[in-house]
Amino acid sequence: MLGTVFDIKEMAVHDGPGLRTTVFLKGCPLRCIWCHNPEGLITKPQLMYKENRCVHCDLCKKECNHPECKPFGRCLHICPENCLVVSGREVETEDLVKELKASADVLGDSFGGFTFSGGEPFAQSKFLISLLDGLKDYHKCIETSGYVDSEIFKVVIDKLDFVIMDIKIADKDKHIKYTGVDNTLILKNFEILKSSGKPFIIRTPLIPNITDTDENLTKIKEIIGDSTWEKIPFNAMAGAKYKMLGMEYRLK
Repeated sequence: MLGTVFDIKEMAVHDGPGLRTTVFLKGCPLRCIWCHNPEGLITKPQLMYKENRCVHCDLCKKECNHPECKPFGRCLHICPENCLVVSGREVETEDLVKELKASADVLGDSFGGFTFSGGEPFAQSKFLISLLDGLKDYHKCIETSGYVDSEIFKVVIDKLDFVIMDIKIADKDKHIKYTGVDNTLILKNFEILKSSGKPFIIRTPLIPNITDTDENLTKIKEIIGDSTWEKIPFNAMAGAKYKMLGMEYRLK
């Protein structure tokens, strides 16, 4: 099965138990205004243009014969300052599984397992399931918003060893305002997770005056009870990649 990833981070230490390899899948149904991985929002590969390094020689605009350049209307290889980078590559399940297993072999006994992040890994749920099946002998974790059909959620949770799930905003209307989607499904899937018997962590990104308010954090605590809860500091550099992608950073 063909899927799209935009990064693979080896030796990750914050994405689940132990020393891990984290696979970032493209595509996400949420549009959180603070998102720090904008290259993970849409599924298809995107061109990132590092304008601050550009000398405006226009060499990249000349016609070339490289098939990988055709979708972007630019030559990706000629820039003397390496200003053009494609975020995202399409890969078959079998090829990616082989690549991931090779990285695990290098780490040997210190390897903790694989974590699937994004974007939102459930945005490519069939591809995700095929990867989990291909890596069935390894410890597997997911980082998810929980915004997915509950039946798919159950299928994937059953294949995992550990779950990291966001609960960002407790109030439904505010959740819609700041993420673009209702949180009813997310809270339903949290209850499914809680009763699944799988070990998990709940995470909340601390966005100034949005998620970090006493009111929101108190309500989240009421929802999650004594579940393990991590509050993630705001990434002040989150907006840096938007301009490179030709996207607007809406957190002002």
